[in-house]
Amino acid sequence: MVSTLGVAVVGFGWMGRVHTQAYQRIPHHFPQLPVRPELVAVAEEVPGRAEEAAAQFGFASTTRDWREVVRDPRVRAVSITAPNFLHREIGVAMAEAGKHIWIEKPVGLTAEDARAVADAVAAAGVRSTVGFNYRNAPAVAHARELIASGELGTVTHVRIRLFSDYAAHPDGALTWRYERARGGGGVLGDLASHGVDLARFLLGDIESLAADTAVFIPERARPTGATAGHTLATGGELGPVENEDYVNCLLRFASGARGVLEACRVSVGEQNNYGFEVHGTRGAVFWDYRRMGELGVSRGTSYQDQPVSTVFVGPGHGEYGAFQPGAANAMGYDDLKVIEAHAFLRSVAEGTAYGATLDDAVHSATALDAMSRSAAQGTWVSLG
Repeated sequence: MVSTLGVAVVGFGWMGRVHTQAYQRIPHHFPQLPVRPELVAVAEEVPGRAEEAAAQFGFASTTRDWREVVRDPRVRAVSITAPNFLHREIGVAMAEAGKHIWIEKPVGLTAEDARAVADAVAAAGVRSTVGFNYRNAPAVAHARELIASGELGTVTHVRIRLFSDYAAHPDGALTWRYERARGGGGVLGDLASHGVDLARFLLGDIESLAADTAVFIPERARPTGATAGHTLATGGELGPVENEDYVNCLLRFASGARGVLEACRVSVGEQNNYGFEVHGTRGAVFWDYRRMGELGVSRGTSYQDQPVSTVFVGPGHGEYGAFQPGAANAMGYDDLKVIEAHAFLRSVAEGTAYGATLDDAVHSATALDAMSRSAAQGTWVSLG
């Protein structure tokens, strides 16, 4: 028997739209799920945006004040896709009201923020899922299986990269994303948080790290009106960029493996160049997000001159079978969020955690805080 779950979306920028579309696609890709999301409410402070969302997607009600969602008895689960600096307040309030939460990373600005939301969720006994979407790629799931099975031997080292140009234009508006108080650690929260999650998902806990950070575009023009995404602005008053454009980090894992994580938001010529290379004593795996359905795999006993084969993921790899009937059919970013929505709703339906959890968010945020301390002190920092 299928039951209905009233859901709300708080913050209707691009990510709020992605969450909404993911909810609507659940019955098509996961028809066996015993719960169906119903779009009850959307909250967005920008005038007119919530109404547009309701007209397009069918939300039953709209509001500019997310606190009305807290008080709404129809709402049993909430997507929190508002800016980072609001995550803690909204997340804690929703959990305390007994609502399950699907919250975007990095869950606030600091590890303290993430722990506060995690503690509220635990105390309320509600379920949560966090938006670490890249771990949902079927090729990443397959890479994890190969590593865990010992196919690569003992993992020796990993390199994780997240390069993008979304902030590369010097006329990019000085929005909240570039402020320490509202945007946190800049590229650390935007991209490196994903890198930390991938590192732990594939190789286990990080024991210590050493990081270096930089700001390459130190000033930007303040916008004169409402902004969305990465709006350009010229002629406005210049203000300082307070958080990081770039981070490079050395990692030591509890397993003894070593790693390098590098992330940059101002990489001219790079569009979503995300991926990893994991090396072991007998083999290696290679993944590039831009070729999401492919995994480079080297395994065997040759050691030297050992070839790399391209595996096209298919049914049997992660949740691929919910989208395509045969290997090498392409999937996209939004599909990863549908997988994430399924993990969230399944967690609610079964009372068991699936997918990335707030515990994962706390671990990621702890590593990000350690990166900031390491860069400031010029030393290795333990995560223990």
